[in-house]
Amino acid sequence: MDFKTEIAIALAKTADSDSDDILKAIEVPKASMGDYAFPCFRLAKTFRKAPPLIAKELGEKMSLPSCVERAEVSGGYINFFINKGAFAKAILENIITKKDCCIKTDMGKGETVCIDYSSPNIAKPFHIGHLRSTVIGNSLCRIYDCLGYKTVGINHLGDWGTQFGKLISAYKHWGSREEVENKGIDELTRLYVKFHKEAEADPSLDDEARAWLVKMQDKDEEALSLWKWFVDISMKEFSRVYDMLNIEFDSYAGESFYNDKMQAVVEEIKSKGILKESDGAQVVDLEEYNMPPCLILRRDGGTLYPTRDITAALYRKKTYNFVKCLYVTAIDQKLHFAQWFKVLELMGYSWAADELVHIPFGLVNLGAAGKLSTRTGHVVLMEDVLREAVEKTKVIISEKNPDLENRDETARQVGIGAVIFDNMYNGRIKNIAFDWKKILNFEGETGPYVQYTHARACSLLRKADYDFENMDTEGIDWNVLSDDASSELIKALGDLPERVVEAAEKYEPYIISRGLIEICQGFNRFYRDNPVVSSEGETKKARLALVYAAKTVIKEGLYLLGIEAPERM
Repeated sequence: MDFKTEIAIALAKTADSDSDDILKAIEVPKASMGDYAFPCFRLAKTFRKAPPLIAKELGEKMSLPSCVERAEVSGGYINFFINKGAFAKAILENIITKKDCCIKTDMGKGETVCIDYSSPNIAKPFHIGHLRSTVIGNSLCRIYDCLGYKTVGINHLGDWGTQFGKLISAYKHWGSREEVENKGIDELTRLYVKFHKEAEADPSLDDEARAWLVKMQDKDEEALSLWKWFVDISMKEFSRVYDMLNIEFDSYAGESFYNDKMQAVVEEIKSKGILKESDGAQVVDLEEYNMPPCLILRRDGGTLYPTRDITAALYRKKTYNFVKCLYVTAIDQKLHFAQWFKVLELMGYSWAADELVHIPFGLVNLGAAGKLSTRTGHVVLMEDVLREAVEKTKVIISEKNPDLENRDETARQVGIGAVIFDNMYNGRIKNIAFDWKKILNFEGETGPYVQYTHARACSLLRKADYDFENMDTEGIDWNVLSDDASSELIKALGDLPERVVEAAEKYEPYIISRGLIEICQGFNRFYRDNPVVSSEGETKKARLALVYAAKTVIKEGLYLLGIEAPERM
């Protein structure tokens, strides 16, 4: 039963109003004020009365739905108190019946969402600066998949461009095949950094690098062979990190994939009469839209990032027929996306205005480590961060639970989960201050706290040794769960599906993170106030059902964030 909708229908009938409008206005007040509240202020113009009088009149006239125990008028509000037994039955039966898919819906059935995320540059280290795009994008993929959409996760690899000319030049001057094979991307990074240092003293190296890029574009055998070698080496490292994060992509079509597709797009832009020459380059003038011109071709005729992105968007629309294509990148690229989105609109593709969405995020602040720069060699590798998280977690587990089975596996789940959760706990625009002490805290509003709550629920269920796979929910007395702690936990569980929808609409995984914290806080209050294993009869059966439901929802919520849920900690 959808209690909120039932209340909206009853109110709309009494007030002779639209039930959808009423539904949108219903609020969730403080627990002491009821379960739902309707503000009558919006009806003042129609009724031509003060809101308190409207609330009193509607409260006296309306027939309460069977799910509502009572209604109270407070100022201009009508507060509704749900029958707690009925509420527990509706929420918990749904979770227990659906088990591990209790949040999934068919909301997006038949529609596709493309999500472009992570997208590191080939031949450069996979550093901590890539973390936010990677974990936010992966979470959005899981969220949309949960809502029934077909999701296409795209890793738009930076596998073409001037940096490869520089790298080839550096390799020819100072590299060896043996060193690159043995040291992999570390050696490629060393060569890339050395090139920039040497080029400061000898600018002719930049000309040499551009010449190698031209060879790549002209399909020179040696140039392409070296490029392919660098790509393969990089992908081995990237794959290790993605495996650690348990992330898979549907497409690795990077910049090079669009090399043979851009000329047709450039010709199309010309044919639309919006391409102009500016100081030798070809641009689309966006002054009318308060933006600088969007560069399409350099003076030498070479393509640029906007050219590739426009081409990629057209290819994806044709290939996947998406209803949304999300681009998860740092906030400093906001102008770039606004420019080429507008160019697509000017080309006549009206869908670009609504279906292309830039998902910006703030930076990871490393404190004393300072700003990241591949050119100077100042980077913090993501793989190092994840491994250190796991090692630090092993130490904590050894202190807290030295006899834990599968300690290494649990440390992996908790350590990596802690880093991910830390990136998901606040709105994505907010910068993240990387702090090991905060991230790995088992008691604060952190990933380990949520995972520990899940493990505690699993422990209770093991001790009870109850057959939940064959549970007969019809035989449970749900009125047992009418105390405040139980009701608050059940409400938090029931709210999570709405939070998932809101997270998708706002592109904000943190909404789910906050919901999980509320569930865990509610669970620990419930556990403190209500004996579970030591209780008896109907009371024990109902409380175990609530523990099982909480365990199930926490696990699914963690999954949507890209985090595993260990059963022992």
